[in-house]
Amino acid sequence: MIVTVLFVLYLFSSHVSYKVDGNPSIQKDDWELERQLEIITKPAIKSIHMKNGQIVDCIDIYKQPSFDHPLLKGHKLQKKPNFQNVTGEISQKTSRTRPMFGLGKHECPTGTVPILRTTKDDLIREKSLLNDHILLQDIPGVHVAEVSVKPNYGPYYGVGGFVQTSKEIFIGRSIGTISQYGGRLCVLAFSITQDPITKNWWISIDNKPIGYFPAKLFSNMSSANEVGWGGRTRTHPGTQSPKMGSGHFPHDDNPTHACYYKQISIQDNERKTHGVKVYEANSFTDKPNCYDVRYYGNKGPHFGNILMFGGPGGNCGN
Repeated sequence: MIVTVLFVLYLFSSHVSYKVDGNPSIQKDDWELERQLEIITKPAIKSIHMKNGQIVDCIDIYKQPSFDHPLLKGHKLQKKPNFQNVTGEISQKTSRTRPMFGLGKHECPTGTVPILRTTKDDLIREKSLLNDHILLQDIPGVHVAEVSVKPNYGPYYGVGGFVQTSKEIFIGRSIGTISQYGGRLCVLAFSITQDPITKNWWISIDNKPIGYFPAKLFSNMSSANEVGWGGRTRTHPGTQSPKMGSGHFPHDDNPTHACYYKQISIQDNERKTHGVKVYEANSFTDKPNCYDVRYYGNKGPHFGNILMFGGPGGNCGN
């Protein structure tokens, strides 16, 4: 299952010279990928080999790949947001934030940020996802189960060239520790919030800001007209769709059985944080025989405003 927000940060050092025979268009595409890899290459102060096989490079914070974006020439780095985020308390018994996204026992030197090393396969995958978004429908091979807030209850001030600021938590790590059906839960608190002064869009995990999307990248994002949460699966058209979440429908109201978002909140145009009432939300599932989503509203202090989603997948069509 893929539950998106997508963050793509690139770094890979490579200069390869070899002979390629075959289709000229394939050769051209391959050459373009190699050229992209060379362009995004940045010298690493330190490289960390993760147990899952991924490589993370510690890059000078002022020389990270995002600053090569043509709209970010001369961009002044914002090291921390001008607000304090509180996305809810996470129990230490269930929290798995560090194993999920952190460097574990490793760390990047002061003045550097961790950036996942990019491979040619990553670029190919990114190209296929370029026009893919959780709130879009009718994409071949993509199926969704989502809840979104009705447009008339916007705008929202709460969400490329992602600017990394944390030296501990990074985007793109493979997640190995997951919740177990009916058992232990792995809980993560995250938020997307617009800075009231710089207008940059900050990403925070467990109230720790990890970086932002600069306001310069958006021509029409002074606020968000639509926000949503849910699940998305992707597969090649004509093939079996994968499970979403635990692979179970959210039909028994038990959060240990299906994937869920809890303590959901938004910021309105007065920057007041509040939950989403049931009548303010729309639910959508494009293939109800494969996936489903249910929004319950406020279910008390532990769960707050909660939605559950998931399903077994299977023969879901295109």
